[in-house]
Amino acid sequence: MQVRKRGSIMLMTLIMAGLYITAAVAQSPNSKGIWISNEEIAKLPTSGKAWEHLKSTADGSTGSPDVSDQDDDTNVKVMAKALVYARTGDESYRTDVINACMAAIGTERGGRTLALARELIGYVIAADLVGLPSDKDQQFRAWLRETLTENLSGKTLVSTHEDRPNNWGTHAGGSRVAVARYLGDQTELERCAQVFKGWLGDRSSYSDFSYGDLSWQADRSNPVGVNPAGAVKDGHSIDGALPDDMRRGGSFKWPPGETGYAWEGLQGALAQAEILHRAGYDAWNWENQALKRAAQFLDDIGWQAGSDDTWQPWLINYRYGTNFPAKLPSTPGKNVGWTDWTHGSSREDGGGTTGIEGKVENNATGSAVEGAAVQLKQGSTVRYEATSNSFGRYSFTDIAAGDYILFSAKSGYQDWTGNVTIQDKRQLFGQNIRLVPIGDSESPSPPANVRVTVAD
Repeated sequence: MQVRKRGSIMLMTLIMAGLYITAAVAQSPNSKGIWISNEEIAKLPTSGKAWEHLKSTADGSTGSPDVSDQDDDTNVKVMAKALVYARTGDESYRTDVINACMAAIGTERGGRTLALARELIGYVIAADLVGLPSDKDQQFRAWLRETLTENLSGKTLVSTHEDRPNNWGTHAGGSRVAVARYLGDQTELERCAQVFKGWLGDRSSYSDFSYGDLSWQADRSNPVGVNPAGAVKDGHSIDGALPDDMRRGGSFKWPPGETGYAWEGLQGALAQAEILHRAGYDAWNWENQALKRAAQFLDDIGWQAGSDDTWQPWLINYRYGTNFPAKLPSTPGKNVGWTDWTHGSSREDGGGTTGIEGKVENNATGSAVEGAAVQLKQGSTVRYEATSNSFGRYSFTDIAAGDYILFSAKSGYQDWTGNVTIQDKRQLFGQNIRLVPIGDSESPSPPANVRVTVAD
């Protein structure tokens, strides 16, 4: 019996060791962890909305890679398959990734550098996650080297990164730095870091960008990619604004002209920061945490991330400990995605904080109401207070869950009262308050989750 027992123990030990080895090699042993490490992936959950969305995408077809198509989403689908392979060890996902990476080679021809810039990074991260067979890896590496200086409509990936201080350049930088990491090219990596730091605002690091309309710049004579801390123009804070993307909505005016390019410009910038950070650079803190300030500027003016930008707040919140609205599940971007799983699974309850935020508006005109008092009360006791900013925005975070009276008042308007339930570790977004001007008898429409009354 003792011999059998020892044999059983030895067998179980070998089985467990074998299982461990299988799990450990799911991600390529040669992976540089360009986007995420083996150890981090091993700790991520295989349940929840983020995982379900990721796996559902990975279980589908990637389609045919076309790097010349700036809107092709094959790249992020391939990235999904690579992440699921790295977590599960299922070889079918790896096979699909390898085939897609090989099929992508050469498809950039005939396109523009913007397409290459958006598309390439996803394939590089995927290849790093699964590990390409030696012969295919050599082909892939040769292609990556070529893409850095390949002439596409008169531009290259490198020249676009170093010339265009907007979404073109940031996307180019994201793919360029990913290629540098994959190839182990330290000289190229260092150059990427210098250019990126210059774009963030350190002109002593790099300043040879070609800017467009300078009206959004804090200092026209010293233009930058992200306005410096404390920047003000015509009495309005432009701290963190991306001038060369904001101009796409028109020259400086207030409120700003609508444009989606500010969030898209951040797509490439966040990718650069994350890859550089994992390569040992303090990119997230450069220029007074420029990327945090950029996100804060967009949040302050009421431009929350939507559509294929919704992956970004997860990464920003992860790196800065902030609580910007983060959609679950998120939508992958033009370059990368799936950050609600890779960088947000521990916050999958909707942001991890308990709170409410929204906008105070004039019920008659829909315009923002600045300086309105906003309170959360229980009975006659005021528990939390805030004041709406110049965009009418208010927010309460890290508060106690419970039932509250949401109250708002502003001179010239009727008082507004609503009842709201705030759940633990849930952030209610878009809870807009519509104040009725005195003399206007029209009743406001309540936001979601709020039952509203207007005081006489």
